This record gives sequence, structure tokens and C-alpha cells, in this order.
Amino acid sequence: IEPAAPSRPGPVLWSGGRPALRPWLAAPPLQQLDPENTGFIGADTFAGLVHSHELPLDPAKLDMLVALAQSNERGQVCYQELVDLISSKRSSSFKRAIANGQRALPRDGLLDEPGLGVYKRFVRYVAYEILPCEVDRRWYFYRHRSCPPPVFMASVTLAQIIVFLCYGARLNKWVLQTYHPEYMKSPLVYHPGHRARAWRFLTYMFMHVGLEQLGFNALLQLMIGVPLEMVHGLLRISLLYLAGVLAGSLTVSITDMRAPVVGGSGGVYALCSAHLANVVMNWAGMRCPYKLLRMVLALVCMSSEVGRAVWLRFSPPLPASGPQPSFMAHLAGAVVGVSMGLTILRSYEERLQDQCGWWVVLLAYGTFLLFAVFWNIFAYDLLGAHIPPPP
Repeated sequence: IEPAAPSRPGPVLWSGGRPALRPWLAAPPLQQLDPENTGFIGADTFAGLVHSHELPLDPAKLDMLVALAQSNERGQVCYQELVDLISSKRSSSFKRAIANGQRALPRDGLLDEPGLGVYKRFVRYVAYEILPCEVDRRWYFYRHRSCPPPVFMASVTLAQIIVFLCYGARLNKWVLQTYHPEYMKSPLVYHPGHRARAWRFLTYMFMHVGLEQLGFNALLQLMIGVPLEMVHGLLRISLLYLAGVLAGSLTVSITDMRAPVVGGSGGVYALCSAHLANVVMNWAGMRCPYKLLRMVLALVCMSSEVGRAVWLRFSPPLPASGPQPSFMAHLAGAVVGVSMGLTILRSYEERLQDQCGWWVVLLAYGTFLLFAVFWNIFAYDLLGAHIPPPP
């Protein structure tokens, strides 16, 4: 940040008479930072203070500071925006200030960054795959740390592969495992006759019909789930994935009451639908290559998997002792992704609890959970549903 010329005041930062941001900012008395008691601190003074204490801002934050200063016609930044900048928290008002400013950012994008290592190039690739705004991409690129790694999606995928290998070796069957009479005896599978065992509403995600379903889900979890977790964090993506899984089994218990459920398709379709919806809503800003072709391929693959699940449910190719797994978990996961997932992905670096839309989605999901619980407790007996005997 260049010092302001004497004849023209430079951008200033509003102190507002509040305490200093950090102990290292409190070193000089406030009178030295604001000798005329105007309530503002010059940007050059602030920059000199930071550098004198050997705590320089990273390039993204320096860019943000200039953009914030230029977003106001008087070149001012409010105290809370400065706090958000230093603490790496960006509220909605912070992002609006950036969007309304002249954005004195370097003209070259991240694609022009020279001399990057393999991992930093991968981080840049993730930024362009997931984020629709250049400001967000630069912010993520400079703030990203390799620790903690995206362990949730990798751990779930690894666990699913291990469980599949164990049951494949035990049953000596690798395709259409659900037709084996011993398969449904697994304590992980959701079966309508075992609704009282509540853990099955989640653990069914570790079981799969066969190698074809496992391969499809694992591929999408690694190609889409891992980049999403790198950008949005473990907590948000795990919440979205598990919400899709739970909604899938509960939806089956309501709409297809005689059918079991296996596979992690509810969570996978929640992630994929949220990402695709986010790409469509930010189409102009997304810089991922061949986005139209990839969008069409993704929709074709997802639709084909749903069609395959419908075929296996109603036209089983082999004799079966009971109903085959339902396809409704796929559709429920997609609905969760478009609603809850899209809200999460559009709130990069913003607190969900500060958004009205998040509470609306959460209330709708909670209402659905409550309805599904009462349905599973009372509806089967009231409707006289004829469910297959539990294995």
C-alpha cells in the first residue's frame, strides 16, 4: 500500500474508538495513530505498523485491503470489516463491499501464477473447479493449508471399499451381491423389518449392490467430494453427505416401504447435485474447462445410475428372496443437495448461522426428520404394510 500524497489524503481505516485488533496493534498509543483525533487511521500508517511488527499481510489480504478502501467513495473501511479481514472471516457485508469496490486486484489471474509446485497447482485447479469468483479463488489459494487434509471423503471411500472386499470374499460374489441369501443378514443393511435398529439408517452407506455401484460412488466421492471438502471444510461437507444418506433411507421407509437400501448414493447425489446446481447458478463466473460437456456427462451418468437402480428394483435379472434395494435414496439425496447443499456451497467463508436461508432449510429438514420418525413408528401398523420378514 503506497503512502498517500501530502496534498491528497490516502485511503483511511476507521478505528471508531474501539480497542486495538490484536496486542501487536496496541503497541503505539492511539494518539500516535490518530493524532488529530479524527476517528480514522491512514492505510499507510496501518501498513507501516504491520510491517514494523514483522506481521505482513498475505497477498490476498493486501488485495482485499485496497479493494475495501476503494469500495467507499471516501476511501474508508469500517472497523468490523478490518476485523474480518485480519481474522480471515468474511461476512455478507464484507463480500458486498468487495463486490461494489473497484477491486484493485492484479489483472493476472491464478492461471498466470508462475513457478508453482505440483501441490499448489492442484490447489489452483480445485479453486477453479469449485469457486465461481476470482476474489474467492485468490482468497482460497493464498489461505489454503495442507493440514488438515480432506480426510472425511477419503475415509468413507476407503471404509466402503474394505467392507465390499470383506463381503465379496465371504460371499464369493462381486456383482449383484444383494441376490445372495446371506447378504441381507448384514447388520449394516437397512431393512424395513429392522427399523428399530436406528443405526441402519446410516450404516447402509457402507454396503453396495456390487462392484459397479461401488465404483461409480467411489469415483464421484473422490472427484467431487474431495475438492469440495478442501474448499468448504470437513464439517460442512460431512454434514451434507450424511444428511443425504439419512434422507435417503428415511425417504425409502416412507415411499417404498417394503424395500431395503444399500449404497452411499444418497450422500453422493447430495454432493453432486449441490455442486452442479452451484455451477449452473454461477455459470458466467465458473472457469472450469469444458464445463458444458462435463455438465452433460455428469447428468447422463447420474441419470443412468438411477435408471439402473429402477430396473433392478422392478425387473430383477435373477431370482430373489425379497424386494431389491430401492432407488428413492438417489432422488432424496439430490433434493438435499439442491436445497441444503446449495445453501452451504454458496456460503464460502461465511457463517451459516448468520443466513436466514440456512435456518429455513434446516427447519424444513428437521420437519422431514420428525415426520419420518413418526411414520416409521406408527404408519406401518396403521396401514397394515406387508413387509418381507427380516433376514
